[in-house]
Amino acid sequence: MANAWNNWSGFVTASPKQIATPADAGELAELVRSAPGPLRVAGAGHSFTPLVQSDGTIVSLEKIEGLVSHEPAANRARVGAGTRLGALMQILQGIGQALPNMGDIDKQAIGGALGTATHGSGPTLGAYHTQLEAVQLVDGKGKLREYSRASDQDMIHAIGVALGSFGILTEVTMNNIAAYRLRRRKWVLPIGDMLRDFERMMAAHRSAEFYYIPFSGYAQFIASDLSDAQPTQRPTEDDEEGLATLRKLRTVLRRLPSLRRALIKGAVKKVPAEDYVQDWLNVYVSDRRTKFNEMEYHLPYEEGPKALAEIIALTEKHFPEVYFPMEVRSVAPDEFWLSPFHKRLTCSIAIHHDAANDPRPFMRAAEPIFRKYGGRPHWGKMHSLKAADFKKIYPRWDDALAVRRDIDPENRFVSPYMASLFGIEPSPFGIKK
Repeated sequence: MANAWNNWSGFVTASPKQIATPADAGELAELVRSAPGPLRVAGAGHSFTPLVQSDGTIVSLEKIEGLVSHEPAANRARVGAGTRLGALMQILQGIGQALPNMGDIDKQAIGGALGTATHGSGPTLGAYHTQLEAVQLVDGKGKLREYSRASDQDMIHAIGVALGSFGILTEVTMNNIAAYRLRRRKWVLPIGDMLRDFERMMAAHRSAEFYYIPFSGYAQFIASDLSDAQPTQRPTEDDEEGLATLRKLRTVLRRLPSLRRALIKGAVKKVPAEDYVQDWLNVYVSDRRTKFNEMEYHLPYEEGPKALAEIIALTEKHFPEVYFPMEVRSVAPDEFWLSPFHKRLTCSIAIHHDAANDPRPFMRAAEPIFRKYGGRPHWGKMHSLKAADFKKIYPRWDDALAVRRDIDPENRFVSPYMASLFGIEPSPFGIKK
């Protein structure tokens, strides 16, 4: 029976010659030397672009996981690159450490989260890759390499966001912080107020984000701040029930848009506020069972409200089938060469569409708005950009590709999709150097 792979939403599929799960770095190195190419690495499949897609070999690092070592005084931990974020949270809590920030999904492998510049929210908080202290990887020749911030900071900056094409990560050393508690609050406010006060509200908290519910006129604001208070009970999460209601209203009231809008607005206004204190690992993550496809663009911070206003207008005028909330976050600038947050404070805007629907018309219509405001796409979420586009928006693009060629001179990790991102021409004998 042919091998089959698909991402979490089912939108991206592949039929590779081989799906491999090496037990350690030695087995992985042998795979790189001998397995049919191109080799692509699969984490949890939470990317919506064809990063993993290959007709050669798809490699899962699910057996290369867990705690390797830790340094209590430095709040530093070394883990296998296949460690899922949910497991990593428990590991770190057990040794008195914590991730400084997180997104709201914990299913990803840490290697995949690093490679795609996955992030949480907070104007002073960087994405996961900014925690990198050292990496171990297998290069395109099947050799083990090690780089550290202390001895080669440029290499860490070059390969920290690697798209699975700068070698295959085996172990990563992360700079963490001491375990902490957060006070988490949620409340609803008019979207006009949110857009007007965007910079003030986002800067007023350690971590802040908001969701706009299409056709409601309201946003749900979420603020998290450090707390020394005793833990209190986290309210029961009802996001999935809310999505089901929004989907039903969309379907049943398709020909009655005014009634749909009125009912959604009324329901959102009545959403109760939340206020609780919990250990960090019990705060960030939400239950995400309803499958979707997603586009996320990272814009200059000050352009975020203008871009979001246009995205809302586009959605509510032309795409009544969309019901998923839009997510808005902030991310601190960093020095990583292929990071969407390279040298600028960022506003990230994510739009979603039910996986049961074709997302492409909506995404195609929204993307020009994001690009008009200087957006860089999330590497793991839907976009249409190619090498020529990236060269314009990443100042260290050519430097990063030179590093990639050194690590993978025979392009063992370059699929046709990756070739389109890097500007490499396919040939009958594989991918040219």
